[in-house]
Amino acid sequence: MDNKKQCWGGLLSLLVASASYADFDIGGKAEFEMTAYTDEGQFVGQHYQYNTSIALEPELYWSWNERSDSVIFKPFLRGDQQDSERSHGDIRELAWIHVGEQWEFRTGIRKVFWGVTEFVHLVDIINQTDVVDSFDGEEKLGQPMFNVSRVTNWGIVDAFVLAGFRERTFPGKDGRLRSGLVVDADRAIYESSDKKQHIDVALRWSHSLDVFDVGVYWFDGTRREPILQPAIVNGDLRLLPYYPQVTQSGLDLQATIESWLWKLEAIYQTSNTDDYWASQAGFEYTFYGINNSAMDLGVLFEYGWDQRGKAAASLSQNDIYTGARLTLNDTADSTLLLGIGYDRDFYTRTLFVEASRRLSDHWTIALEAFFIEPSNHQDAVAALQKDDRLQIVLERFF
Repeated sequence: MDNKKQCWGGLLSLLVASASYADFDIGGKAEFEMTAYTDEGQFVGQHYQYNTSIALEPELYWSWNERSDSVIFKPFLRGDQQDSERSHGDIRELAWIHVGEQWEFRTGIRKVFWGVTEFVHLVDIINQTDVVDSFDGEEKLGQPMFNVSRVTNWGIVDAFVLAGFRERTFPGKDGRLRSGLVVDADRAIYESSDKKQHIDVALRWSHSLDVFDVGVYWFDGTRREPILQPAIVNGDLRLLPYYPQVTQSGLDLQATIESWLWKLEAIYQTSNTDDYWASQAGFEYTFYGINNSAMDLGVLFEYGWDQRGKAAASLSQNDIYTGARLTLNDTADSTLLLGIGYDRDFYTRTLFVEASRRLSDHWTIALEAFFIEPSNHQDAVAALQKDDRLQIVLERFF
């Protein structure tokens, strides 16, 4: 018994000693969201104008070995008043990161962002889009992966093995900002016989050269954006997601020249269904210290092009975007972004506004507005013509 006590006592001492050299941090945020629509929806199940939801996203961080090793855990949970498909949970991140002298190894569930443009992110392909959480495509699902990053004098090289595919989320029958036909995400179809178990791979090189920041990548695997195919399901007409296998090469380039930011994203994708080029390019010019104040005003312009034209699944196949970003540079981090989009094929106009301000050390408030004026029923966004909305988000950080 004494030997066992000594063994357990030694193990406990070792754990306590290890903990004394580790850093723990617990944080995250809680969110309350309220949305008001100008009209009731045009489809069955959408006959409401107001919606509320709450979300919780804690973050746990643990590092040791003089911060050469760390683990991050970031779960996510949302409850929605109207749409049961929007009430969902996800693990945004659960990863171990080891930092070497000129390399890093990262494994687990992670989020990786690529891109430089403001309105559309063509090259951002690693993570799946969480459509129900955010219509603008900015929110992503966590992606299981192995990632090795090597730092050299001629740039950073990243190799990815993506183990396990994440299907795109879609609004349910009672959800707003959807097409007339409900997407049945549970009946997804895959080109690969491995389905969600298909192993995707990616390789990326990035570097800074004088005023240029450049990234080039190659991806081979399951396409994140599905092709929606109509089908009869239990007597109802639905849309079924079809996920083809693709090979995609991409480039993101940004040049910082005095007050100018010149931006370019371009991709070339090949598959059994189609081969095409697409690009998003533009600039941002910033006026610093307006009228001798602390305020900065950035003027934005971008153009999105897709070789497939009107047949493109993308909503940015021949579109012009203009906007302005006002940064007050005050203690409350107040910002305002105004954007206008115009589709040169379908003549659709969109307007969106994003504003945010910190109320205190722990509270922030954000305002989002979205308005659309479709001119052609053949445009996919015509389904959103009654979804003009105003959204207020109150966040509590802890």
